[in-house]
Amino acid sequence: MAARSPVLRIITSAARESLKPLGLAQRGRSRLWIDDHGWWLGVVEFTPPRIAGSGLYVGAMWLWHDVDHFAFHVDAVRVGSDLFRTEDQFTRLAHELSRQAAANVTALRERFPVLPDAARYLTSRPVRRGFLWDSFDSGIAAALLGDADTAREHFDRVLREEALFPWMVDAHEKARELHVIAADRDAVTAWVTRAIDSCRSKLGLAPGQYAIS
Repeated sequence: MAARSPVLRIITSAARESLKPLGLAQRGRSRLWIDDHGWWLGVVEFTPPRIAGSGLYVGAMWLWHDVDHFAFHVDAVRVGSDLFRTEDQFTRLAHELSRQAAANVTALRERFPVLPDAARYLTSRPVRRGFLWDSFDSGIAAALLGDADTAREHFDRVLREEALFPWMVDAHEKARELHVIAADRDAVTAWVTRAIDSCRSKLGLAPGQYAIS
């Protein structure tokens, strides 16, 4: 929608009431709001951006993926889209979505206050065949905590997935590199720190001060 659209104006107004007091920042004039924790982000998106209406995605993004786009690696909530019909109707919807977003941002903060909490979450999830990044993230979290055996087990799962696409080849290369250094906690921490700093730069985020171990 164009910047003058009542949809974007109403969403932005509602989000400012619910999300700005929590410290979230809007990305330009988009439907995206960011909760920055240095090594991970809470991501709120009032979706989709190409219709006169809105739904809601809220999730966590691990910045060690070192990508140039925002992603949802852990979903907290997904709400289907509702169309704009009148300003009154859509204002009510936008405020409800914003309140849900705020509640789920708070829940993510409580779930992942420090790395050990994230690691426990990641390594305790059931293994899902075909979900390569689940194992990648679990391996990194375990290696950062000094659990080399668990880390290598998860990296092995990544490498057992057939690399059918370029992004899978990239995941294999990273998993092999991390597998080799899994027992060296300092080396893993340095690898992850470089990846996070690179990702923050690609996303246009300010250099972060954070603890990942």
